[in-house]
Amino acid sequence: MSERQSRQTRIEVAIDRGVFMISVAAELAEMHPQTLRMYEARGLIEPSRSPKGTRLYSQSDVERLRRIQQMTAELGLNLAGVERVLALEAQLDELNAQLRAMARQAELTRAELEQELDRMRRSISANIVRYAGSSTTLVRAADARSPFKPPARGRAR
Repeated sequence: MSERQSRQTRIEVAIDRGVFMISVAAELAEMHPQTLRMYEARGLIEPSRSPKGTRLYSQSDVERLRRIQQMTAELGLNLAGVERVLALEAQLDELNAQLRAMARQAELTRAELEQELDRMRRSISANIVRYAGSSTTLVRAADARSPFKPPARGRAR
């Protein structure tokens, strides 16, 4: 490697890990740092904090800031509207997660019911035998007369 060439080191950081100070996050989101403080005061964004209390914004925080900016600038929503949209989106995400869990449970229940139905079908078919008197009559095995046992007494047929 020549002196002019430099090494590049690529570091991957979890999207939700706070790594940007407020000035960097504001620049990435293309807004003033005071706007980020206002959004935090309104509860629209919750940056993590360093041990010394410095706000640390994650990549997902920056994306959320951009989304807020889009809703206010392009869609004309005020911050109350943005709060409502974000709350509804969070509720929708929660409901979708519940729906996926219920769908998984329904699939497990369906599989269990199919197994039970197959077991019942096998059980019923084992209990049905052809009656000797007619080739088309079906009788439960418990009610069929065995050539090895005398008919039960006291039963009317």
